Amino acid sequence: MNIKANVSLLALNTLALPGRAEFFCRVSTNDELAEGLSYARAEQLPVTILGGGSNVVLAGDIAGLVVQIATCGIERRQQNDDSQRIHWTAAAGENWHQFVQHTLAEKSYGLENLSLIPGLVGAAPIQNIGAYGLELSDRFVSLVALEIATGNAVNFSKSDCKFGYRDSVFKQGAAGQFVVTSVTVALSERANVDIRYPALAAALAGESPEALNPQQVSAAVCRIRQQKLPDPAVQPNAGSFFKNPVLSNEQWQQLQAEYPQLPGYPQPDGTIKLPAAWLIDQAGWKGAEGQGCGVHREHALVLINSGACSGQQLLQLAGDIVVDIEQRFGILLVIEPQVFGSPV
Repeated sequence: MNIKANVSLLALNTLALPGRAEFFCRVSTNDELAEGLSYARAEQLPVTILGGGSNVVLAGDIAGLVVQIATCGIERRQQNDDSQRIHWTAAAGENWHQFVQHTLAEKSYGLENLSLIPGLVGAAPIQNIGAYGLELSDRFVSLVALEIATGNAVNFSKSDCKFGYRDSVFKQGAAGQFVVTSVTVALSERANVDIRYPALAAALAGESPEALNPQQVSAAVCRIRQQKLPDPAVQPNAGSFFKNPVLSNEQWQQLQAEYPQLPGYPQPDGTIKLPAAWLIDQAGWKGAEGQGCGVHREHALVLINSGACSGQQLLQLAGDIVVDIEQRFGILLVIEPQVFGSPV
């Protein structure tokens, strides 16, 4: 393992924001990861974990040791019961979309709605990634993580992770304390597609749900995402920048009385999820530009680096949007990406 000093992170985040790591290492095995954490403890360095860089805003340089996860490995375990369930365990450094496609190719179904989500497997439970009516927590079994302070391996069950909407214990009480090394999900040999999400249902209109297979659903999800979201390699971005707000039914009714066209999606707990993109679009932010960054012309939920933008400039834009939406609608938007680093 090679620990380097003063390393640029510009090419390691999909927003292409400038920032440097005081110290940096890339680990391809869990032993290397343990060695890196041991070095950080010995030198009393704070540790920042970097995966695919697709859900990150670099506010500036990062003090301490930045560890880029590049571990690999996928394991399949058939369950010895009549459930036809299959447990799949993937290393944290595996590409998420490639993992989804691998399970589909092996006739293991259940992740197709999460196709083409950027990032690595290890980040999936931290964010509790979700799309088109499915969240990782719906398929999650367990994960293994190393505790940064001790280097000890810890097993986390589903209840241990305290999953919420784009949330988990790793963004709350255990934030910055663990490094995920592997994730296990439960899939099925039975193909049982779910196309209830409106955008997905519209994309597959005319198709009989009984005749659809998971590969077709995955392909439809990929088409929708490619049509709606810009490719970070062409237009630097971090995907959806804001969480969709969730309101009580009473709040929803009050707001819809004022804005009859406001879409809302009922949740199992009786709350209503609103599309943040609609709020941002109605407020006139779609296509806005300034200081090298802006809001995407086609998708108001996506902030882009349209020039030599800094993380501080992008966060200023995000903050201006948050203030405006709260003043207009009384709704506080929350950003999805993690913010790393400090301005120089």
